[in-house]
Amino acid sequence: NQGITYGTFVFVDEGHTLGNALSYVINQYPGIKICAYTVPHPAENKIHFNIQTTGESAIEVLKRGLQDLERICDHTIETFDTAYKNFKSNDTPMDTT
Repeated sequence: NQGITYGTFVFVDEGHTLGNALSYVINQYPGIKICAYTVPHPAENKIHFNIQTTGESAIEVLKRGLQDLERICDHTIETFDTAYKNFKSNDTPMDTT
């Protein structure tokens, strides 16, 4: 993918939850020079998300990162729901020791 290999993307109404998770996912990819986010000011509800790569388009990396993060979240929800249903169907009290 050819294109601009660096960029700052502003996410409005987002904070550390998205910034930290997305930067973790993208930093696992090969060819990432920089992937980090900043909160410009605590009173502002937005993040500045920075990506710099060694060749791949920063926009494509961002898209892939968001898709991968969505898959991770979907898997987490499915795993939790399954465990919760199994727990609720079990009549044995939970051991709290």
